[in-house]
Amino acid sequence: MAAQFGLRLRKGAATTALAAATVAALAASQAPGVTTDSAGRQTAGSPSPEATTYSEDTASGDGRYYTDLPPLDSPNPSPGTGDGSTTAGSGERGIPATVLDAYKKAEASLRDAKPGCNLPWQLLAAIGKVESGQARGGRVDASGTTIGKILGPQLNGNGFANISDTDNGAYDGDATHDRAVGPMQFIPSTWEWAGRDGNSDGAKDPNNVYDAALAAGHYLCRFNWDLADSGNLRSAILSYNNSTAYYNTVMSWLEYYRKGTHEIPDGTGSLPHTPSDNGGGTTGNGNTGNQGGSGSTKPSPSPTPPNKDKPGGGKPGGGSTPTPPTPPTPPTKPPTNTDTVHHLEAAGPAKLTATAGAPFTDRIAARTETKAGKAVAKVRVRFTVVGDTDTTFTGGEKVATVVTDSTGKATAPGLVAGEKTGAVTVRATVVGRTVAALDYTATVTARRADALARTTTTELTCVANGEFAEQVAVKATYKGAVAGKVAATATLIKSPLDPTENDKGPYFKNPADGKPLRTLTGLQTDKDGLLTLPKLYADAAPGTYLLRIETEGGATLTVELKVEAAPTEATPTEATPTESASPSAGASQ
Repeated sequence: MAAQFGLRLRKGAATTALAAATVAALAASQAPGVTTDSAGRQTAGSPSPEATTYSEDTASGDGRYYTDLPPLDSPNPSPGTGDGSTTAGSGERGIPATVLDAYKKAEASLRDAKPGCNLPWQLLAAIGKVESGQARGGRVDASGTTIGKILGPQLNGNGFANISDTDNGAYDGDATHDRAVGPMQFIPSTWEWAGRDGNSDGAKDPNNVYDAALAAGHYLCRFNWDLADSGNLRSAILSYNNSTAYYNTVMSWLEYYRKGTHEIPDGTGSLPHTPSDNGGGTTGNGNTGNQGGSGSTKPSPSPTPPNKDKPGGGKPGGGSTPTPPTPPTPPTKPPTNTDTVHHLEAAGPAKLTATAGAPFTDRIAARTETKAGKAVAKVRVRFTVVGDTDTTFTGGEKVATVVTDSTGKATAPGLVAGEKTGAVTVRATVVGRTVAALDYTATVTARRADALARTTTTELTCVANGEFAEQVAVKATYKGAVAGKVAATATLIKSPLDPTENDKGPYFKNPADGKPLRTLTGLQTDKDGLLTLPKLYADAAPGTYLLRIETEGGATLTVELKVEAAPTEATPTEATPTESASPSAGASQ
C-alpha cells in the first residue's frame, strides 16, 4: 500500500509553500542504507549488524494510519476565543491528560530500563497521534483503558498485509485475520511478545494506553537503538510501519510536539480525518470501534434517478432494463515466496547447552521448504523464547525475526543463558504463513566451580563455649577463572569417612531462633567467586572438628576447626605455719 499524505488546505500561498517545504525536507532527511521499492515502502538501514541481519516484522502490520499533518501554528497555545474554545492549532497541540501521562510515564520507565535509548515522550505522542488520534481524542477510562476497542481493518491482503489470525481472536475478535489493536495499534502476534504492564495492574492489555505506550517504547528501543541519532530514529519509526509516508508523518508530529504542548481534558482531543487508505481496505465490520469513526467507510451515494428519455426509463414495465456491465475479474495475485512454504526443517545443532549467565556457543537455525523439499529464500522466520525463563537473545530480547538466505536458512541470533536453570524452548514460526512450528530445546545448567581455597591461612581455634574470632572465607574458581554466583553448602561433619552432620562441637546460629545449626544450604559465591560463612561458635566439647564446603560442579574443601578446653581456675593451698622449737630451760644458761 502506497500511503498518501492527507494535506490540509491552508489559505495563502506562503503557508502552502511552507508545508510543502517541510514535507520535502523530511523526505530528504533519509538515513544511509534506506532503499525504497516501487510502492514507496522502505527497508531501513540499521546502525548495528544485528538490526540489519534480524529484520523485525512491523508492530502495526503496516496497517492503516492517519496522514493528517499538524497545523502551522505557533509553539504556544493560542488564546481562547471567548466562548471557551481554542483555535484549531491549540486543539491539535493539546493532548488528553491520561494519554499524555502514559507517554511521560513510559519515557521515565525507559530512562531507567534503557538509558542509552534516549526515548522522548514526544515520539510516543507522534505515533499515538498517527495511529489512533491519541486514543480517539482521549476516550479512556480512569485506568487508561479505551472506551470501546480501537481496531484496525482486517489484514487480509486487501490494501494491507495479509496476516492470518495468530491469536484466535483473543485481542481483535477476528479468528480469520489479524487486526491492529489499541491506541498504539499493535498486531496481536507482535503484542504477544512486546506487550508490557505499564500501569502495574498485573495485566498486559493493548487497549490500555499505559500498557501500549510502554510497549511501544520498548519496541522502539530494541536492538540498542539510540533515538538521539537520526539514523537510529529513522530505523525505529520504519520498524513500526515500513513506509516513507508514515515516517514523514510521524516526524512532522514529533517536531510539532517538541515545540510545546499542553494537557487537555480526556475525551476532548481532536480526531484525525484522513486514513492512509482513504477509508478503503475495510471488510466486514472492520470499522466497528475504529478510531473515532474517522476511518469509517463513507456512505454510498444516492442512486442516480432513471433517465426518462431512455427506453423504459421511469415507466413501470416499460422497455427492457439494461443489464449492468460485469465487473472485470481482478487479476490473480501471484504467490509470494512465503505462500510456497510448506514446512520448516531444523538446520542447526540438535542440542544446545550453556552455563547460567553465559552465551550459548551454538545457534539455532531453521530452513523453509516447499512440499517437495525445495528451499525457499526471502521468507521471514520468527524465533521466540517461550515460557517462564530469563534466557534471551543477544540484546535482551525474546523475539527475533530473520529473513532466510538463498539456501532457505534462517539463523537466529545468539542465545544468552539466564540464571534460571533447566530446559528452555525456542520456537520457530513462519511470518505470514500458517505452518507447523518448530521447537528447539536449549538447556541452562547451573554455574560450576572445580576448586575452592581459603582466602587466609590463619588457624581456626576457639575455647569451649566460645566463638571463633575469624569467619571462614573461600574463593571458588572454574578452570582457573573466577566462579561467580555458584551455589554451595557448608556442613560440620563427623569425620573424613563419615560426612554426615555432627551433633556436637562447632556450630552456626540459626538466624531465626539462635539455636545451633550445623548445615548451611542456599549459599552462593559473589561475582568475584568469594564466599564468607557466618560466624562459628563452639559448645562445651573440646576437640578437633571438620567443616566441609561443597559447590555445584564438585569442588570440595575441608577446613579444620580446633576447640580447646576452657582453662580451670587454680585454688590456692593454705600453708600450715611451722611451730618454732621452745628453747630449753638451760639454753640461755
